[in-house]
Amino acid sequence: MTHIPYFIDGADRNGPWVITCDHATNLVPPHVNGGTLGLPDAEMDRHIAIDIGALGVARALGVLLKAPVVSANFSRLVIDPNRGADDPTLIPQLYDGTIIPGNRILPEEERQRRIDTLYAPYHNAIACTAAGREVCFLAMHSFTPQLVGRPPRPWEIGVLSAQDRRIADPLIQRLTADLTSPVGDNAPYAGFFPGDAMSQHAHIPGRPNVILELRQDLIAQAEGQQEWAARLAPHLDAARLQANL
Repeated sequence: MTHIPYFIDGADRNGPWVITCDHATNLVPPHVNGGTLGLPDAEMDRHIAIDIGALGVARALGVLLKAPVVSANFSRLVIDPNRGADDPTLIPQLYDGTIIPGNRILPEEERQRRIDTLYAPYHNAIACTAAGREVCFLAMHSFTPQLVGRPPRPWEIGVLSAQDRRIADPLIQRLTADLTSPVGDNAPYAGFFPGDAMSQHAHIPGRPNVILELRQDLIAQAEGQQEWAARLAPHLDAARLQANL
């Protein structure tokens, strides 16, 4: 059976948002090294392989915002759709202290095969979903509470953006008023990497956009995913309207 490299939930929804989830699963497709990267299940269940909880939040937000949700059906360790195709970290060999055996010696033809069968179809699905529509892009991610050897992270949520802050600024204001914890402004990660998914589908075409990072311990279970989606949906739409979008 041919592996399906992406899912689209609510393809017929016509709200003002398109939601993406780049690191939705920890799946290694069968055609990649026989379906394994040589890591034990405990490692594949970590944040290095999947944005824990992000898909559940993205799908719940899709329902609330009447937005299609495009999610990648392969692990970021197989190939990272949130990197440019020429980025040296596109297929990681080391992540948060873990060596990825299946990526250590990678022939160019295998690298290209992963681009052709996984990376490119996912990005094409996003492009087709947004084609011909005036939409705002929301990328849903999650982050580990603590990297190996680093201090605990204080944020529950980070709002990431590049130069276009039309949605990010009012959203940060609203979340700051709503939460007792600090709201990350381009934290815990920067909001722009050359060639990343948002630059491909939002920055270059000039679409309004924002990236959300939720702390994984808060959304590891379905209940937390639903709660955060219900909290975020009105803030997202209010921020969009405040920006006259």
